[in-house]
Formats: sequence, structure tokens, C-alpha cells
Amino acid sequence: MKKDKNQGHLIKEVYPGSIAEEMEIEAGDTLLTVNGEEIEDVFDYRYLIKDEFIEVLIRKQNGEEWLLEIDKEYDDDLGIEFDNSLMSCYRSCRNKCIFCFIDQMPPGMRETLYFKDDDSRLSYLQGNYITLTNMQQKDVDRIIRMHLAPINISIQTTNPELRSRMLHNRFAGDKLKFLEALYENHIEMNGQIVLCKNVNDGSELERSIDDLSKFLPFMRSVSIVPAGITKYRDGLYPLELFNKQEAEAVIGLIEGRQKEFYEKYGLHFIHASDEWYITAERDFPEEERYDGYIQLENGVGMMRMFIEEFNEALEQVERDIKDKKRDKNISRSLTLATAKLAYPTIKGFASRIMEVFPGIKINVCCIRNEFFGETITVSGLITGQDLIKQLQERKEDGENLGETLQIPSNMLRTGEQMFLDNVTVSDVEEALGLKVVAIEPGGKEFIDAVIMQDYRMERNNENFVYIQAYQQEEE
Repeated sequence: MKKDKNQGHLIKEVYPGSIAEEMEIEAGDTLLTVNGEEIEDVFDYRYLIKDEFIEVLIRKQNGEEWLLEIDKEYDDDLGIEFDNSLMSCYRSCRNKCIFCFIDQMPPGMRETLYFKDDDSRLSYLQGNYITLTNMQQKDVDRIIRMHLAPINISIQTTNPELRSRMLHNRFAGDKLKFLEALYENHIEMNGQIVLCKNVNDGSELERSIDDLSKFLPFMRSVSIVPAGITKYRDGLYPLELFNKQEAEAVIGLIEGRQKEFYEKYGLHFIHASDEWYITAERDFPEEERYDGYIQLENGVGMMRMFIEEFNEALEQVERDIKDKKRDKNISRSLTLATAKLAYPTIKGFASRIMEVFPGIKINVCCIRNEFFGETITVSGLITGQDLIKQLQERKEDGENLGETLQIPSNMLRTGEQMFLDNVTVSDVEEALGLKVVAIEPGGKEFIDAVIMQDYRMERNNENFVYIQAYQQEEE
């Protein structure tokens, strides 16, 4: 149906001192057009305001319409935040992938946790990976016209027939043609392959690497990650975990190709996620092999970065002690809770800190994921109920948990005081009788949280902000 009237986009906030405030645009007003064109979404908006002179049509709350002529610098923002940050409905996934993690979620959780996004706009804005399956040629043309990059693409395989089977979408193989269009127009891409045992591994993985390497240098990287398998797989495709020997074979294939790509393009291009090295019981690659941690959000190099940051921060602490800028006679006890994936590294870090500070007692606890199943080994999927249950059992067995419980911040939902299963930080504190401190990612943050007696927690805008009190006073 044709719209009788442009509904526009509701303005949620106008930033102080901004161009919008100067033009008397207010929260509650509605943006109708920019340069006479209606706005489909945030990309249209960002694209159209990139000029030194623009005309903006605003509907005021009283119904008046103002046509505002604005002179500005080319890249100047108007200073407007909209009621919907995307300025459009989110596009959901049309596939039923054999490895989909959301299909392996237990029932009865928050509705938002079951939403499968597959929106190319979120790929650009937030780094999400998309399958291309709900995109049309006009969507690709717009990416090219606006040069929206990088675009992160969940590929799985370059075999069209196999891709259609893996995604349960008969169009999935054909959509691979969009890679060629993006490459020809120099759009930067990153790829991801979720590796499924006896499906897209072995010779199929070799084929995919060969095919994707043709898109270098505009396809900057491809990560290989193992499929996550929970205990909720009744009626789903029978996936299996990779064992130590198979993980070694995957690493061997990837590392065998990295030298070739680096010599030709200055990029290692193909990367194994950290899980492969842990499963194979191998050391993580040196920092230089991660190409600036280009695939960090996919778990590629997270542990190496953490190790490097920790080593640097601990060396600084030792120098401060030697120069008498820091007291090593600290006495405190605490528990560090983590998951299986990071446990050996965290355990080693704790031992090194206790060597430097003999008065600090750190109890490192590996929390089993009973909620999703013990095959899930990342801390970001540890639930509050698993944390409470397993630490209570340790207390009942006479284990000293110390004064505080420190957890990685990714156990909590972003911007909230809540675990994935709706258990709150307060629930954990009440159940265990411990103060809970969430540690932000980073080696320095880890050390500071462990050794700072003034490292405290404050609530701010429904999130937790951790403040080093004495450092603030010094600054």
C-alpha cells in the first residue's frame, strides 16, 4: 500500500551544543526528509547529511513543518539521536542453519534471546555477521554506492549446494555471487566459517579457503570457528565435537596457508579461533599472526591479547614495587570465577600475582556450564544459577571463597546487572554472601581488580562502573 503521508523518524534526543540544538530542533520532533528525500534507515540519513549544505524538513510537536537550511562542515553531525537507532525494523534470519545456536536454546527465556538477526546494516554498525540470504541486488548496490564497509559475512562454505543444505535455504548458494560484486567494487569484507565436523571441513574447507582467497585483499580475513553444541539438540542435525587430533589437523591446514597469503598480501588472512588451540593443547600464535586482531570479536586472538596485556601490566607493577611506588604487602583473599576455555590461563595469571604479592590469596574456580551443557566452555554463557550452585557447593565443602567474587564482565548482559538466565548480581551477592565485582576485558584491568583494595563498584545508568578510587584522586 502506498503511504498517504511520510511518518518520518521520531527524535529521541538532541545533544547540547549541537547543530540541531542551534536550529531549535527538540526531542519529540520528527525528521521527515533530508534534501527532499525520505529516509529509509540510518544509512540514508548518514549518507544524506554528509554535505556542506543540506535542507532538513522537521515536523514539530504542534504539527508545524519547518524546512531548515543548514550550512556546516562536510562531516559534521547534526547531533540527533532517534527513537530507533536503526531507523527501521530489524531484518531477521530466514535460514535454519544446522549449527544455529539459537535453535539450541532452552525454552522459557526472554523473547529477545530467540531473535535471529541477519541484517546487513548491523554488520556495518555493530560488526554482526550476515549470511546475505535476505539481501537483494538493490541492497548490495546501496552498500557499494554508500561504500559501507567493512561488511562481515558468515560464509560457511563456497560450495553452493552444500551451503544451501547447511543453511536450509535453497537460495543460499546463489547469494555467494554478491561476494564478487563487493570485491569488484573494493568493499572491505571479513568472513566467517562455522566448521561442522564431517560437513564443511577437510577438502570442503580447503576449497572454501582457495575460493575466498581470490577476494584478497578486499576480503581482509576469514575466521574458522567450531560449531557450538549445547545439550538442547533434540530433533536437530547430529553434530559432533572435534577432538584433539582433529583440532590439530584444522590448525595445520590454516597455518600452512598463512605464510603463503602473508608473503603475497601482507595478511595472514585465514585464522583459527582460540578454541582450536585449546582443544589441540597448543600454544596460541604470536601476536603478529593476528593481523592487528582483525577477528577479535570472533574469538580469534582474545587469549593472546589478554596474555600480552597481562604480561605488560604485571611487569609495570613489578617495576613500581622496585621503585617503591607500590606496596607489595597487600593482604586480601578472593575468588575468581571463569569458564573452562580461559581457566588454565587465568589460573596461571593468579599464580604469578600471588608470587609478587604473597599476602593475596586467589581461589580460581572453573564453572561448568550445566545450563547449556558442558560442551559450552566460554564465560559469556555462564549463568547466574550455575555460578551460585557451584560456589555454594564449594562453601559447603569448607572452601574459603574470600571477601569478593570477581567475574568477567561478559557474564553480564551489556548495560545490565543481570546474567543470561535473569539472575541478578544482587541475587548472587545475597546467595553467596560475597561482593561481586565484574572485571572488564584486559590484562591491566584484571590485575587492578585483583590487587586494588580500593577497587569498588558503583551503579550508574543501570550498569556497573568500576572505579579505582585512589587513582582518580591522583589524577
